[in-house]
Amino acid sequence: SCLRPSSFPNEARGKMKASGNLTQYVVLGRRMPSETQTKPPLYRMTIYAGDTVTAKSRFWYFLKRLKRVKKANGEIISITVISEKRPKAIKNYGIALRYDSRSGTHNMYREYRELSKADAVTALYAEMASRHRVRARSLQVISVVEVASKDCKREYVTAFHNSSIKFPLPHRVMKSQFKTTFAANRPNTCY
Repeated sequence: SCLRPSSFPNEARGKMKASGNLTQYVVLGRRMPSETQTKPPLYRMTIYAGDTVTAKSRFWYFLKRLKRVKKANGEIISITVISEKRPKAIKNYGIALRYDSRSGTHNMYREYRELSKADAVTALYAEMASRHRVRARSLQVISVVEVASKDCKREYVTAFHNSSIKFPLPHRVMKSQFKTTFAANRPNTCY
């Protein structure tokens, strides 16, 4: 049988890939104006993707299911990158998601401490792949909201809300460039 080559050499046709850092895009699109509908409504969607091509693809993927508008009879008005207002401040994010597993469709809520929404979604894709073996194409992010420290639910996030938190430094080994060949005392690695 003759196999048609994929337009993307590294991935199979129709699959979403979420490797590397994701970017937050806002995609604005609509149905093409026609005689029956001269001013079609605009649809705005926040998409987390690696590049603009994937962001447009995901926009049509969701819009086709939600509003029955596909790429053939629609157009993208604009696609903009959203940057974080406070990129140096760490924040808590709550993410609502839905994913398809081998047994069915599941809803889930997760919390992350990251510097931006895009970083939180990147961590989400990585963690869902490792813990639940969820492929990127099977995961749909429903909402990403910034959560105040008092409203956080997950213990793995609230553990870092202590202002006097301390981290132990066990077994600190001296680097070889500062180490002498012969020494009178054994090195102390526990402080």
